[in-house]
Parts: sequence; C-alpha cells; structure tokens
Amino acid sequence: MSQLMITQVGTMNLSFDPQTLHFTVVSQEKTWRWDPQYQPKLVTAQGEIPFAAARSVTHHFWKTGIGEGIRSCYAGFTQDGRDIGLAFETVAWIEYISRDLHMEFIPICEDGVDVTRICWPGNMLISGGGMASYSLLPMRQGVLLPNDWPTAMKKLDFDGMMCTTAAYMPWFGQVENGAGYIAIVEQPWDAAYAVDHPAGGPTRIHMSWLPSLGKMAYRRTMRYTFLGKCDYNDLAKVYRGYVKETGLFTTLAEKAARNPRVDKLIGSAIVHTGIKTHIDPTTRWYDHEHPERNNVVVPFSQRAREMVKLKDAGIDKLYLHLDGWGEPGYDNQHPDYLPACTEAGGWDGMKELSDTMQSLGYMFGIHDQYRDYYFNAKTFDPDFAMRKVDGTIYDINLWAGGRQSYLCATQAAYYVKRNFTELFRHGIHLEATYLDVFNCNEGDECIHPWHRMTRQESFALRKRCFDLLCSWGIVPSSEEVGDWAMQTQVFAHYGPYDGMMNGPDKPDYGIDVPLYNLVYHDCMIVPWFLDARAPHGVDVLLYALLNGGAAYVNNELSGAELDRAVARYKTVAQLQERIAKCEMVRHSFLDGDPSRQRAEYSDGTVVTIDTKDNTYEITYPAP
Repeated sequence: MSQLMITQVGTMNLSFDPQTLHFTVVSQEKTWRWDPQYQPKLVTAQGEIPFAAARSVTHHFWKTGIGEGIRSCYAGFTQDGRDIGLAFETVAWIEYISRDLHMEFIPICEDGVDVTRICWPGNMLISGGGMASYSLLPMRQGVLLPNDWPTAMKKLDFDGMMCTTAAYMPWFGQVENGAGYIAIVEQPWDAAYAVDHPAGGPTRIHMSWLPSLGKMAYRRTMRYTFLGKCDYNDLAKVYRGYVKETGLFTTLAEKAARNPRVDKLIGSAIVHTGIKTHIDPTTRWYDHEHPERNNVVVPFSQRAREMVKLKDAGIDKLYLHLDGWGEPGYDNQHPDYLPACTEAGGWDGMKELSDTMQSLGYMFGIHDQYRDYYFNAKTFDPDFAMRKVDGTIYDINLWAGGRQSYLCATQAAYYVKRNFTELFRHGIHLEATYLDVFNCNEGDECIHPWHRMTRQESFALRKRCFDLLCSWGIVPSSEEVGDWAMQTQVFAHYGPYDGMMNGPDKPDYGIDVPLYNLVYHDCMIVPWFLDARAPHGVDVLLYALLNGGAAYVNNELSGAELDRAVARYKTVAQLQERIAKCEMVRHSFLDGDPSRQRAEYSDGTVVTIDTKDNTYEITYPAP
C-alpha cells in the first residue's frame, strides 16, 4: 500500500504514509509533519527493531462512536535470523468532540524479545527561531527553547524520565509562528523524552515508552491538542484543563479546607537548618583535609534560641525544616532514624525545641527519608530492598551515610507510621514534615515476589505516605514538585528554574519560563532562596515575587544582615499571602526581552521584574 491514508474530522486532517510510517496533521490551517529523518523502532536487549522490519503489516481505517483514524498492525519479526513472537498495533485517531489527536501503542505479544524502549510516536520538525518558533520543555519550572538557540542541549536529568526533575509535568509542546501543539503523556510513570538540539538548532523532541517490570505490558497513549493561535501560556492552560479532567488538580484552598495549617504556612518564613552531621569515611562527601567537619553537632537548645531571635526580629510566621535531628545524623541509617540526637540533647532537647516553636506560634517540621535504605540500618533486610528486574538489589554509595540500597515503597508507609508514633510518644509536636526525594526521583519498580511493584504503584505508595501525614494534621512536603502528588502535597523544598541549577560556568540551555506555575500556582507553595544569586547576577527575590512564592530566611544571621533578610522576606510574604491561592493567569516577556518579565494573577495583581537592573514593580487592583 503506497497511497496516503487520510482521515478528516471537521477541518482537521490526519494523513498517514504506509511507506514511511509517518503522520501529518493539518489543523487550523497549519500543517505539522513528522521529522523526515524519524524512524519508528523498538530498542531491545538484542538490538534495534524498526517497525518497518515487520513482514506482516496491515493498515486499516478506524472508526468508533467517539472518533476516527488509522489502525496499523505489525507482526512477523525476525532477529538474528530467527522468528520472534513480537506483535503490536498502533492507533492514531481524532476525537470528534475535542479534535484532540490520540496516538496509542498497543502491545500484543512480546515473546522472544526483551524490549527496553519504544520510540514512537515521531517528533515534529519546526523551522524558524527566536521568540516566534520554539519548544516548551517541562524541565523543572520550564524552559522555552528557541529553535535556533546557539547552545546545544545538555543530557536531561534521569534520562528524561517523566515525573522527575526532567519533567515536573508530563507534557511538551512546540510553537511555530503563532500556531502550536501540546503533547500530553497519559502514562508518565513509564515514559521518557529526549531533546536533540545541536548548537543553532533545530530542536527535535523524541518520545519513548519504557517497559514495566520487563514488559511493555499495556497500552501507551499520547494526547495532542493543536491550537491555531497561541503561545506558551495557552499550551500551559490546555494542560491545566487536562489535570482538572483527570482529578489531579487540587487547589491550596481545598487543601486548607482539609487542614487549616496550610493557611498558617502561607506567608511563613522558611528556615532550613540542622542538628547533626555525620559523614561516613567511604563516601565522596568525606572531608579528609578537615576531618572535624565530618562530625558536627548543634544542640537543640541553640536552634530554639535562634527561633526566639527570629521572633524578636519581627517574623511572626515561620516554618522550621530540621535536618539531622536523629541518630546517627543527617542522611544516615534510614529508615531507622531514631532516637533524637543524644549529643544535641536527646528526646528532652528535641521536645524543648518543639515546645518553643509552639509557644512562638511557629510551625515545626522534620526531614525524613523512606527511599534510601542503608545497609547499616538496624533493621536492614535485603529481602525488603527493591529488587531489579535482573533479580539483584541496588548497592550504591551516594550520600553521607555510606553504602545503601533502596527500600521498596510497599514498606514505606509502615516505617512512617512506626517512626512518627515514636516521635508523638515523646511529645514532639509536628505541623509539617518533609519526606525526602519522593518528588524529584523517578518511579521505582520491584520484582521481588513478596512485594512486586510497578512504577505507577510506587508513586501511589509514596502518596500514601503523604496521606498518612495528612491524617495526623501534618502538612506534607517533599524535595521538589510533580503533579502525581498534587492531591496531597502542599509544598516543596524548592521548585527552581532549570537555569538556576546549571552553575555559573554552564551556558543557558534555553530561556527559563514558569510553565509549572502557569498550571499549578494556586495548588502548591514553592519557596525561593533569597540569599542565593541566580545566573547572571539575578536577585532571586525577583523570581520569588514573579512566581508569588515563599521565602527562605537564614537563621544564623544577626544585626543588620538579619534586619535586611527579614525586610526582604516580608516583601515576599506580603505578596504571597495575597495571591497564594490565585491562578497565574499569564506570563509574558515584555517586548520579547527575557530580562523584562510580567506575571498576572487572577485577582488582578501584576508583578513586573527587570533582571538586568534587579528591580521590580507590584501593582494591585483598585479596591
């Protein structure tokens, strides 16, 4: 079959070339074509298998009560001269009501082959550049990548897996001369993307599907929405509508209705400090030149005095995030992170700090960990470590505590319940708490027959830990943000721009843009480090204001430095208390200049910043 197969729904046209296996979409008078260089394929442990290698291929028109399109069936594959039982189908169809394009990969048989990823559907190729033709990437807050950007794109964190720092939200998009599309990944837990952008462009965004417990196992779907006249704001709002449909979208107002402490957190200064540091000599963090730095203890009583100092300095609302409160110190022996640090005052000292926080009207929370599983933890058992598909467990040495594996998330909630029961028994009053790395790392899977777990299940099990905290009236936090946890997570350690994480010696890989806050500003509290400097000398205060976020305050400052820090925090807090529950309606670069930005909120508040001059302006609606 060589003739194009064409499906038309209204003014939207979908055509398929049986020779190249490429699709073309015409929507709103704009034509979107797959990259001519693209070849759909399966990557296996034994090598690559192009779709076109199928000896049996049939293509059919597809029509149901909800839409129509094209179905393709692939079978009859060989590898190394032998027949393998590989068969699958693809369906591309246009939905009658929404005019969305749905692209589905359906595994039929995987016998005789170990699929490691599926590269389908294909990538669009756009032309032009500047602020007229660009790609939108969900890297942390978001990146706008002009098609002709002079810097080659870096390798994405976590190999581009969705639901990680590489993709706070599971979508990407492209805009070319005013027309655009958004591609939403509907099973993000087993999905990844890659960005191929050589210096000067063009940009290719490659999509791939990952196996679940060694098999493709189930149908994978992408949802494309095409807009005739749009920019990045419009595409972000399409996704906002999508997560409202799916039930993920949960506002701070809803979360506050369930737990009034959410309102107490809004406008609070965030203090992040610790008690005990202990660095295992086998880790990369061990300081051989200054061994005294590897074991440091600060008494609970000192932290209590610092909280009183901050109250006296004029901070009425504060949340304390306390690291290293247990034995034997920060990032050590999890999940057996008890008792309270003896050298710092033990349970009595920790309770004194907790009582001080209550008397000041402040919120108290702790750092805790239920993923890293240390070999020297008292109850470590390899049978409850995550077991990889090959039957082995992880054996790594990444953090301060030394050699570790990963705890299967099926066990995490039990340890949360055990440890927090002990904290409550000793009179520790917690109003918020941070469960580390749950929201920044990829989903986990485990092949152990006692506790088999898919990546999708691992996210649900992490969320169960957040739900436990909520049941005790504790406001849950994690390292970063991601919409899989949106129904319960209230705040994060941070949710920065990608450019802020690249370091001063790294180039810009695009233009930072608040895609995440355009979708979720009124759902999540994101703090900013005001004493840090972003690349190019930008004052982070500007980003905190533009994004209507929270502010960190350094508890170790004093005198004039503390007075200045408190004044800056209050500037951020005053705005946050007004707009925390408001939608970020629109973001813009004034006159196309990335250094001059504006955010507009649903209550009429407008924040304008200039990152060259480090100035800002806030205007409020007339009463």
